[in-house]
Amino acid sequence: MNPEIKWLSDPEVFAVNRINAHSDHFFYEHREEIGMEENMPLRQSLNGIWDFCYADSVENRPEDFYKIDFDKGSFGKIEVPGHIELQGYGTPQYVNTMYLWDGKEFLRPPQIPKDNPVGSYLRSFSLKENLKGKKIYLSFQGVETAFYVWLNGNFIGYSEDSFVPSEFEITNYLCKGENILAVAVFARSSASWLQDQDFWRFSGIFRDLYLYAVPKSHIDDVFVKTILDDEYKDASLEIEYKLSGEMPYSIYASLLDDKKEIIISKEQNAETAGRININVGSVALWSAEEPNLYELHLELRGKDGSLIEIVPLEIGFRKFEMKNGIMCLNGKRIVFKGINRHEFNIKRGRCITKEDMLWDIRFMKRYNINAVRTSHYPNQSLWYRLCDRYGIYLIDETNLESHGSWQKLGKVEPSWNIPGSLPEWREAVLDRAKSMLERDKNHASVLIWSCGNESYAGEDIAAMTEFFHKRDNTRLVHYEGCVQNRDFEHITDMESRMYAPPAAIEEYLLSNPEKPYLSCEYMHMMGNSGGGLHLYTELEKYEKYQGGFIWDYIDQTIEIDGKLKTGGDFLDRPTDYGFCTNGIVYADRRISPKAEEVKFLYSNVKIKLTSDGFLVKNENLFINTKDYLFVYRIEQEGNCIFEKIFEMNLSPNEEKFVAVELPEIFGEYSANVLMLLNQDTIWAEKGHIVAWGQSIFISEKKSTDEEKNVLKNWRVIEGDVNIGVAADNFSAIFSISEGGIVSLIHGGSEHISFAPKPTFWRAPTDNDRGRKFGFEFACWKTASLYAKCTDFKFQESADGLEIQYHFSLPAPITAYVEINYFVNKYGEILVTAKYSGGDNLADLPLFGIDFCMPEKFENFTFYGMGSQENYIDRVSGAVLGLFKSDKTENLSEYLKPQECGNRTGIRWLEINDAEKIGLRFEAEEMPFEGSVLPYSAHELENAMHKENLPNSEHTWVRILAKQMGVGGDDSWGSVTHKDFRISSDKEIVLSFRIKKA
Repeated sequence: MNPEIKWLSDPEVFAVNRINAHSDHFFYEHREEIGMEENMPLRQSLNGIWDFCYADSVENRPEDFYKIDFDKGSFGKIEVPGHIELQGYGTPQYVNTMYLWDGKEFLRPPQIPKDNPVGSYLRSFSLKENLKGKKIYLSFQGVETAFYVWLNGNFIGYSEDSFVPSEFEITNYLCKGENILAVAVFARSSASWLQDQDFWRFSGIFRDLYLYAVPKSHIDDVFVKTILDDEYKDASLEIEYKLSGEMPYSIYASLLDDKKEIIISKEQNAETAGRININVGSVALWSAEEPNLYELHLELRGKDGSLIEIVPLEIGFRKFEMKNGIMCLNGKRIVFKGINRHEFNIKRGRCITKEDMLWDIRFMKRYNINAVRTSHYPNQSLWYRLCDRYGIYLIDETNLESHGSWQKLGKVEPSWNIPGSLPEWREAVLDRAKSMLERDKNHASVLIWSCGNESYAGEDIAAMTEFFHKRDNTRLVHYEGCVQNRDFEHITDMESRMYAPPAAIEEYLLSNPEKPYLSCEYMHMMGNSGGGLHLYTELEKYEKYQGGFIWDYIDQTIEIDGKLKTGGDFLDRPTDYGFCTNGIVYADRRISPKAEEVKFLYSNVKIKLTSDGFLVKNENLFINTKDYLFVYRIEQEGNCIFEKIFEMNLSPNEEKFVAVELPEIFGEYSANVLMLLNQDTIWAEKGHIVAWGQSIFISEKKSTDEEKNVLKNWRVIEGDVNIGVAADNFSAIFSISEGGIVSLIHGGSEHISFAPKPTFWRAPTDNDRGRKFGFEFACWKTASLYAKCTDFKFQESADGLEIQYHFSLPAPITAYVEINYFVNKYGEILVTAKYSGGDNLADLPLFGIDFCMPEKFENFTFYGMGSQENYIDRVSGAVLGLFKSDKTENLSEYLKPQECGNRTGIRWLEINDAEKIGLRFEAEEMPFEGSVLPYSAHELENAMHKENLPNSEHTWVRILAKQMGVGGDDSWGSVTHKDFRISSDKEIVLSFRIKKA
């Protein structure tokens, strides 16, 4: 067959000469080779440096480059695997829902744009000795978007699906010695209409590429089903297999336990397509909590009993099913504490490494994430093996998204939706479903097949569900898109929605629904987000609420020359700019502050404390708590004054109250319980904190008289513009014109850069910007910038000096602010700020005072809620304690600078320089909120990226009565939940004391 360029725009041509999809098993000729996996002896890697030519269009490509006499002198170099656009060729482009040619060319499916870059790859290889004389295959694990292959000048094949293997037999085209492999990769094809995922648009050979040989008799495909009895104790195996090559005499199956000892075996005559049934008996079941795996060996044997081929498979015995409208694993209702995960590396894009995957899965286990949706394409095969071994539930998602074909400007408009019910697209999407299922079907971690993402509905997607159900009766099928068209509800086995607010989910759960509920995407973690996550996890009390998958795992930002770039930074147009930064880990895999809330709320063990003990509830389904220690601590201002360690063995869903006899305690204290690993695991070391709980109590205060020394030579100095207070080693100046304290000196060091001002504004978060925060709340920004001091009073008394400032706020705000400073003779300043409340105003973003200190005051210690930044709607995972940081570390690494670094429940906050000189802000009656940062809210707001921030010359300290929550239901319109907003019509009072640190 001769290759044709017209295949690129023909949706009915998506694979030419590609072999049938099959299971991703390893195979060996010798038993001692088992476990070599990616280094399997019958495999030969073609990764490495290739010769490469980039053309910006189809017309400009070197059309004859595949010919053996082609002069490649003009070619450059490129690394395989890797994206073309991240290696100096072309331009990365990020778009979300719209197609990347929108506004450049008017196209309708299956037309492809003229802007269609082509990468031409060349390399030579010689076949490894142990592969010679066997049938040889060429395996591409992932290529975007469409590619043609030639070997030694001969056309081999064509394929389009970017995220599953494309394999071709090349036996008859190999030659002795050096072979020349040529691959032409086209960035755009009709497949581009089916791959409109919310991600960077890359192209190239971005996953492994290798040759493999098969023995004379070979297991092409195997499908192992684990069958459990009604009691979920005894099991059997159903093994379907397909053979090729010479017919062996027999096939021998043996099941091995974790000690590599054979439990049971069976041998029978081999068939081209056969089945083996084995009654196993009692087994240890697989779950994310306890990922027990067995090893199944399938051996092809000759008539004399000699080994021809051995295939090892890791098998997890488990049963996933729908029981009475509830999704159940091994008979028990499951709750998915999940996350959506793009494959991503800050420098390599979707070309991720084994090390990346190991980091990811260990992080997920440490942060109590039990499930992943492979958004929105099948992942590298290694990821599934890791999920089997570490224990992660998977929704395996077909590489299908046609978002831009049915949703325009946020509205459903499916007039030219694909695939819909169009017959010309049916086989292409079915092929994608088949390729995923056939590769991944033996992985215990895969519980649910997904038909894809955001592709509306229609008969073509319904056919995918029909295929999944027919081919695999051991899993369920997921699809969210039929929410947009209820005529196709039968596509999905569960009700799945995106970004439904908690109230809407609860309404569904109370309607006596037939299907269980699953949020395939919720809690849009863009920038400083995650507020209100607890409102979702609280829905677990409803039996048919079965959890959800946070959007998403990792920021998709690219590092170029040490700078982080997102959509638009490459002058890529059209673009959706920074909408790809939604992770609970940053792109470089540092952990975002948002992750702490996830870890706490996703924990399977809940701990509640009372004044005389603590209650532990083990919400695990399958494991007890014998491998954990429970450490009970009483703390006061960060000091542990009592500790006791407990061991307890709670069965699944068992709870127990433990009474603790405490010593006499005075004042405020916190009772804490930490649940720790008592032994090392493959994902964390002994001592790792799995779960925790805290309660705060106040007992009768012990009457103590704090010793204070009256400052010597204390005096008030009246000036024309300023009022001063001075004493030995202390002075303060209050400006009449500036409306606040302009100098505060302790021990000869100045602590004030500018007069403190009332503040109402925060640098808008990504969620704020998405809901057009500025339009609604702009009056509070101008109030922060332009509040005017309209009255000033002072009064000296025997106890000290009181200074009163009255601030009028710009129109249309009719409210006012009063800030009172009382300087006592001990060198302390009591500050009281009162917001009066006003009518017909937008809610307040926050209220408090901004202090600007010299830059040398960069370290801070606080006694409040920490350790990570927290907000009134994201404080579940925070604990009261004593924490230290500095202003630079406190600046969270959100791509677009925004509000960050806040802490709630602060009892006191100290800011110091390197010499330990500084100020102490101490709450009077109610704890305050606050932050310490190198920049003001306005400086943060004005910067597009971190590198756009000015040189830091100050330390900005915010002391706040309250700040509204950050929200997080979505990032394009949802408001912060009502309980976490600040009404502008009520009086707010903030009171604190400033002392020498």
